[in-house]
Amino acid sequence: EKLDATLSARLKASFDNVIKQIGDVNTAVGEIKGLAKDVSSLNHVLTNVKTKGIVGEIALANIIEEILTPDQYETNFITKTGTHDPVEFAIKMPGKDDGYVYMPIDAKFPLEAYHAMKDASDELDKAKYESAKKELRSLLKQFAKKIHDKYIDPPATTDFAIMFLPIEGLYVEALDMGLFEELQREYKINIAGPSTLTALLNALQVGFKSLIIQKRSSQVFELLGAVKTEFKNFGEVLAKAQKKFGEANDEIEKLVGVRTRKINSKLKEITELDGIEASAILDGSDDE
Repeated sequence: EKLDATLSARLKASFDNVIKQIGDVNTAVGEIKGLAKDVSSLNHVLTNVKTKGIVGEIALANIIEEILTPDQYETNFITKTGTHDPVEFAIKMPGKDDGYVYMPIDAKFPLEAYHAMKDASDELDKAKYESAKKELRSLLKQFAKKIHDKYIDPPATTDFAIMFLPIEGLYVEALDMGLFEELQREYKINIAGPSTLTALLNALQVGFKSLIIQKRSSQVFELLGAVKTEFKNFGEVLAKAQKKFGEANDEIEKLVGVRTRKINSKLKEITELDGIEASAILDGSDDE
């Protein structure tokens, strides 16, 4: 009876534990289904062309705002005369006569073609992979041509523009397809991923600082030249003033020395009065 009771209790506890674990598994499965639904919704959102553009633009904005100051770039700026197509970002490059030459940067995000190519690679489907790769290549070339036609307008802009690809893997795929050189040659478009754009902007920032230092240095040299000229004039005026002071000192010395001695020699024969009598006489003469 004790053995039966003990076994029954332990079996009941084990079954309760199993039932509880099954319930936890069902809950987890439900959460996974919900997550899958959310991922599907996110994928649906990202496949929207407008949303993809916004995501790419936000990624581009984060990098530019992190490195450059607001007065070093323009947003949604029309770079080409006679058009109404604003580029997402235009970097202000130093130009002639303290003006600017703008470097256009536009974000592109061909997510569907990129994912199709990655999925085909994971599935080891060569035909599907080549088809997706061809589609991605075609899209990137179309984007490059549009950027060239819409935003490049020398001398108001640089003779090239930047096409920003917001995913590092997408940038690598573009490099593997040989598009870096091809887009430069055909459309004067440089492609850049997050890391390469960051490096480019940091290099530009260093150049901007060097240019500012150079301009400030030239201003300092001009100021020192002006100060030198003024100091030379000041020295000449000071020398003239010193000469005048010397002449005045000579006159005073002559007046105090020679004239005083002559007056004293003439007054020696006159008897001196005491102070009270002298004051009385002088005061009386003043009253008269």
